[in-house]
Amino acid sequence: MTDSKLTPTPNDCPLPRRRSDFATFADAIDYAALSEKGLNFHDMRGDLERAYPFAEMRADGIAMAYRLIAAGIERGDRVALVAETSPEFAALFCGCVYAGAWPVPLPLPTTFGGKESYIDQLAVQLESSDPKMLIYPGEIAEMAFAAAERQGCQGISWEEFAQGDATEKQLPELQPDDICYLQYSSGSTRFPTGVAVTHKALLHNLYGHATGVDLGINDRVVSWLPWYHDMGLVGCFLSPIANQASCDYLKTEHFARRPLAWLDLISRNPGNTLSYSPTFGYDICARRISSQSHVSERFDLSRWRTAGNGADMIRPDVMQNFVNAFAEAGFRASAFTPSYGLAEATLAVTVMPPGEGIRVELVEEERLSGAERDLSRPARYRAIVNCGKPLPGMEVEIRGEHGEIKGDHQIGKVWCRGESVMHSYFRNEEATNDCLVAKEDGEIWLDTGDMGYLGDGYLFIVGRAKDMIIINGKNHWPQDIEWAVEQLPGFNHGDVAAFSFETDSGEEAPAVLVHCRVSDPEERLRLHEQIRDKVRSITGMNCVVELVPPRTLPRTSSGKLSRAKAKRLYLAGEIEPIKLLEAA
Repeated sequence: MTDSKLTPTPNDCPLPRRRSDFATFADAIDYAALSEKGLNFHDMRGDLERAYPFAEMRADGIAMAYRLIAAGIERGDRVALVAETSPEFAALFCGCVYAGAWPVPLPLPTTFGGKESYIDQLAVQLESSDPKMLIYPGEIAEMAFAAAERQGCQGISWEEFAQGDATEKQLPELQPDDICYLQYSSGSTRFPTGVAVTHKALLHNLYGHATGVDLGINDRVVSWLPWYHDMGLVGCFLSPIANQASCDYLKTEHFARRPLAWLDLISRNPGNTLSYSPTFGYDICARRISSQSHVSERFDLSRWRTAGNGADMIRPDVMQNFVNAFAEAGFRASAFTPSYGLAEATLAVTVMPPGEGIRVELVEEERLSGAERDLSRPARYRAIVNCGKPLPGMEVEIRGEHGEIKGDHQIGKVWCRGESVMHSYFRNEEATNDCLVAKEDGEIWLDTGDMGYLGDGYLFIVGRAKDMIIINGKNHWPQDIEWAVEQLPGFNHGDVAAFSFETDSGEEAPAVLVHCRVSDPEERLRLHEQIRDKVRSITGMNCVVELVPPRTLPRTSSGKLSRAKAKRLYLAGEIEPIKLLEAA
């Protein structure tokens, strides 16, 4: 690949803006290449390392398509790509699209687990996607090659692949209903399953999201989100291409080490107006800046008009802490743009209209649990965040246990339909039929597995149906238990996993696993009792409380807590609790 001058690609150019109105994503790449805009890759300190205009990306992508075809890749074949935030991955992804193959973005190693854990993770996803080839960065060659060898597919570094035959070949003619790529959902609640997304579904969602946030001609995107997660891949890589917007990137691991470099990058370019993050990204920045002063001297966040929130439950307290920390730098609370989505709907289902910010409703605990109100106790409320209105072309309904449509402010399962909904789970008919349901009128609806309610056309999400803890007929959301424990001193978001398990007597019992950083045995015992009391005060139940070593609780590929895996490892004895004093 060729070098570019260290000047970022511009925000504006004379090419008319088109909001994803293309037949295929290859057409979107072709059109973006007519502009001077592109992708910009920055180092840990936010300094520009590589500007990558869309025209250069297209040329590299076509050359990669020729190499893929020369290597025996045919239309409809899967090509697994380790999704490092880099020009190499961008070119390879585009190359797969041009060749009619299905790119399958897979995660990089994380700090969670070790070498064998990463090889196992890759091997599982390779087994599911059944690719002909796995292409990876040279620095993880040993692990990636081991996973490819275990699965029996070809493994090759992208440095080596880039030296292959790039003689011009005939490229296939793509159709809107062709599969564009295979996206692995994060696996928070189920075994990782490949979501097959067509060109039509992708472009429909990109159009809807760009319209929902009113993406403007000179808007610019900043992102640290990983490209193996739908929010990073679709929202911050594919969308800038299909909507012709320049984008500035930090690698995810660089954000993890220096979170404030994200805000530095937003401050640096006057055109940086859109950036997205799960709640924990805002949380870590607010915590990091709390010990520093001169916020207004370092940052200028006044032009940041769309601060997207998604990918996990949105916590109003964290958002308010971020506003408190960065208002001095010009950040406006109205910039917050909550959304709701999932890989099975390509990315977004709903998004808050621009400028409306975070809006919450206080909902009685009894409404969330389905239990009768206990008049002997004061009413308890939970703040439920408004996740916005359905994207253009997307319908949302709330349905009850037997498929009946619920009215406003009645809690039920969230169902949606529209062209953005996935084609299927790859080679998993049973899982596909579980969530894609044909109704009486023949229309296909997606049962998201999430619980929520509608109010005046806005969607409110209250939790995952499959995560719900049901004890003695009463429903408890694990998030409520986890948040309660996190309020105790010394805990961070992600330190707690709550779930239920079946006891020897066949009854369901709640369990809470908590990262413990206390070494003194007596302090551990006090902490254990403090946690138990806190959970009892919230739920009225006695929970099994287990203190576990830091960094024990498993994460999904996108960094979210995986309750399902934590439960599985705990019950299998692979998570070993810290032993307490005998008196415990």
